[in-house]
Parts: sequence; C-alpha cells; structure tokens
Amino acid sequence: MEDRPLIAQGDQTLLLDVHATGFEPARAELSAFATLEKSPEHFHTYRLDALSLWNAASAGLSVDGVLACLKRWSRYELPGSLDESIRSIMARFGQVVMSVGEDPDTLRLRCDDRFVRAEMLGNRKLKGLLRPDGDGFTIGLTDRGTVKRELVKTGWPVLDEAPLTEGDPLPLKLKPVCARGEFGLRPYQEDAVKAFTGRGLPGTGYGVVVMPCGAGKTIVGMACMAAVGMKTLIITTNVAAVHQWMDELLDKTDLDPADLGEYTGAAKEVRPVTIATYQVLTWRPDKDADFPHFHLFRREKWGLIIYDEVHLLPAPVFRVVAEIQAIRRLGLTATLIREDGNQDDVFSLIGPKRYDVPWKDLESKGFIAEAFCREIRVPMRDHDRLRYVASKPRERHRIAAENEVKLRVVRDIIANHREDLVMVIGQFLDQLHLLARELKAPLITGATPNAERERLYALFRSGTVQVLVVSKVANFAIDLPDASVAIQVSGTFGSRQEEAQRLGRILRPKAKNSYFYSIVSRYTVEEEFADNRRRFLTEQGYRYNIEAWEESEWAPSN
Repeated sequence: MEDRPLIAQGDQTLLLDVHATGFEPARAELSAFATLEKSPEHFHTYRLDALSLWNAASAGLSVDGVLACLKRWSRYELPGSLDESIRSIMARFGQVVMSVGEDPDTLRLRCDDRFVRAEMLGNRKLKGLLRPDGDGFTIGLTDRGTVKRELVKTGWPVLDEAPLTEGDPLPLKLKPVCARGEFGLRPYQEDAVKAFTGRGLPGTGYGVVVMPCGAGKTIVGMACMAAVGMKTLIITTNVAAVHQWMDELLDKTDLDPADLGEYTGAAKEVRPVTIATYQVLTWRPDKDADFPHFHLFRREKWGLIIYDEVHLLPAPVFRVVAEIQAIRRLGLTATLIREDGNQDDVFSLIGPKRYDVPWKDLESKGFIAEAFCREIRVPMRDHDRLRYVASKPRERHRIAAENEVKLRVVRDIIANHREDLVMVIGQFLDQLHLLARELKAPLITGATPNAERERLYALFRSGTVQVLVVSKVANFAIDLPDASVAIQVSGTFGSRQEEAQRLGRILRPKAKNSYFYSIVSRYTVEEEFADNRRRFLTEQGYRYNIEAWEESEWAPSN
C-alpha cells in the first residue's frame, strides 16, 4: 500500500506522495479531473472542484472512471462522502442540453428536472432570454453564449449539442517537408487534434488545448485547420505573433500566400485565412463608442476561429464570442489560469478543456527543453531600504523591483553563460532602459516599432545579438528557438500566468539545457509575489533552487 501515492480526504482535497513509486502515473491521471493547488517537496495537493470535474465529464470521463482512478491509487479507503460529492458535481453536467430549435432562429434548452427549470426561470440575469417550452426553454440564436455563461455561474453547465455552421470551404494540407526538413505531427499533437475535432460528433468542434510553450500549439492549430477545411480567423497577441503564424502557415501548409491576410493596425486584409490581434479588435475611439472592427467576426463565413493565448482573452472579445457560438472555436494556451478568476468564461464560451499534457512528460521525452529554475534573493542598499519602508504599499513593489543591486547579479549570470543566448525580461521601463545601457544590449518595449522588433528578434535568433532586454511584450507568442537563458528582473505582481509564459520563451527543444533566473529583493513584497508566481511552475513539476546572496561576499550563502 505504501507504493500507492494518493491520500483522499473528505473535504475533496487529494494529497499525492511525491516519494511513492506510483507518483508519476497517478499525477498524469489526476490531471484529467482534479486541480493542482500546491506542490511542495513531499506532498502535492489537488482539489476536486466543479470546473475540473465538468471538464472531465465533457471529455467523456464518467463518475465511475474518476472513482476507479482514485481507488486504484489511494493508500487508504476513500472517505464515504467523496463518492457522493463527485457524483453530485458531475451529474450537473448534461442536466441542461442545448440543441437546435424548431425555428431556424432559435435553440432549445432541454431539462428534465422541473426544479432546475424553476431555478433557471427565476434567474434575474436570464430574465427575458428563456421562453418556457414543454420540458425546457426556447432561446434566441444570439443568446446562446450568454445563457451558457450564466448557467455555468449558477452551477448548471450546458451540454451544447446544437450544430455548428459550415463556413466557406478552404481545403488545405500539411506538407510532409518544411524548411527544417521532414515534418509530421508528434503523437501528442495528433491526440490534441482528435480531441478537438471529436471526429464530428455532437458537442465537439469547440474547446481548449493546453500545452506548454515550445510544444507546438501553432502546429496543432494548423492541423485543426486542415481537419476542418474551412475559412479561418486566427486572433493572437501582437503583430510579431501574426507574422509568425503567417510564416508557419506558408512553411508547413500548402496555402498560397494570396490566401493569407493580416488584420492589424498596419494592414486590414480579409482573406480565407485572416490573422488579427486582440488589440486591433478591441480598439475603439473612446470608451462609449462601439468596437468598429468587430465586423470581422460577423460578416465573414468563418468555419473556425482560433484564439491564441486564450487565457488572455479580453472582456470585449468574450462579449462577441457569446454571440457567435455556432462557429467552431479553438483556444490555445500554456495555462488556463486567469488572474481575474474568469476561467469559467473560457469554459462556457470557448469550450471545455479538450486536451492537456503535463509539461514534465514532454520534457522527459525531449519534446521541450529541460529547464532549471533558480530564484536569487538579493539585499537592497541602505538608502533604497529606507525609501522602501517609508513608502506607501502601492509604491513598494516598484522600489523593490528596481533594486539597483539586481544589475550586478544580471552581469554575473550573463558572464556565466557566455555561450548562450540570454533574454533579460522586466516590467518597468526605467529599469529596462538602465539595464540595456549598462549591458550594451538592444531593448524591445511596447514603443519599439514592429519592423524594428522583428529585426532585433532576427539578429537574436542568428546569434549576432547575444543578449536582448525585453519588456512584457515578449511574454507571448515569440518564437526564439535558440534562447536558453531567461533572467527575470521584475514582473506583474504575483502573476503565475506570466511566470509560465516567460519560462516558455526558453523551452524550445535544443541540444542544451535551459536556465530560468528570477531575481527578487529580500524582505520585500517581491518575496510574497515570487511565492505566488512560482506556484504554477511547481504545479507542473518544476523545482526552484532558492538562494540568498549577500552583497558583501557576492556568493550564494548557505
């Protein structure tokens, strides 16, 4: 029994013993239906929450399947309350089923439980949207997403079996050979595509694929485009990411360049495959005006919309996604964590998590680079320390982040990685400008013109530039395959999402290991933020080596 790693508790938490021989396979199975909350050295803590269990149910995992897994790995007998809790939560998924209505402009919500129907009818936010109809309700087509989102919030996730519309056809194929040689989908990428498309079964063709940075989310997106074979809109985080998508599509598919359109601040091309930024779609002249570029969603007969870095989906885009639920939609992300807590919006409007793969599994198979994470805690000079303690709480984060001692640490790290391509990543522009001057390295910020950004990225990829200082504009969707060292000097408070994305800049598979350094000011709010930032990566199985450096000796202290 000691080889069984799981201890299940009555409060729906699960403790997983890191030292038990069954730890790795048990961790892989638990990730399908439980949320990892903590992962210190000896026991990892999971929770059976509603969203994780509904994701499992939407993927076809049954209550009996969940319980069988728990029993298989549990060191002790399962608490009596756990069976009922899991059954109760998972039974909610599918109580409300959405299907096509009799009228072409309507949909039907079927619900056999009259008490659930009464609860739905009494919901003030659904008032006027639900029209009673026998054992359910009729709703308008454009209310599809709004109703789904509200019902998730009230604990009744909808099984959406209403047909998806057929967009304009766009047959495309993946090439067997690309610029880097022979090309084919890796097994886990094939699994992700199958999980999304569901071979055309009802209730599939929408949802989220979760993969670590460097694992080929863009390739999965292109393979889904080939499987669907329809006109596609791709929305991503910045212009550099738009151009990367275009380059990848031309390299790895048989699309003609004339079929690709860029929809950004610089160009407004609508083609069979159109790639836009969230920024241009959410632009408006003032806060009271409409969003003039939302017509891109509505006027074209899209057969698929891909939301790159879906965890960043801005609220205005959520609003329009709620209206266009009949279109196939694919979310791609390295983490479903949203710092605003609105993961349930992603679940209800984009779709449930269709596929997830543990980061360490891909690392062990060589699909992403092995990474070593170090947090270096450094002192502050006396005058900065005095300024810090005398400041208001809101100002302390910046004072700690801009600690001038960090510059010397950055220099030492770079000196130890003379053969590597190094990214220095931070949040505050004054600090980044100082670092760029002192390191004699180019700097990329939000103010850097797109053409100049791409020129500097190209120089970095080629090795002509060995050290690159970047702001948070480089957090997402930047392909720098040979970067092997990232030094984080400051960040967005305690954002776990940002920590994961920054590590992802150096996870492309390569011949050498990768190193992620986070420099934190000791005895400040940065330590608290760092604890939170580390959480997601430790949940993925990464271990941080935390060191306290004393400036007097300038060496790690024991």
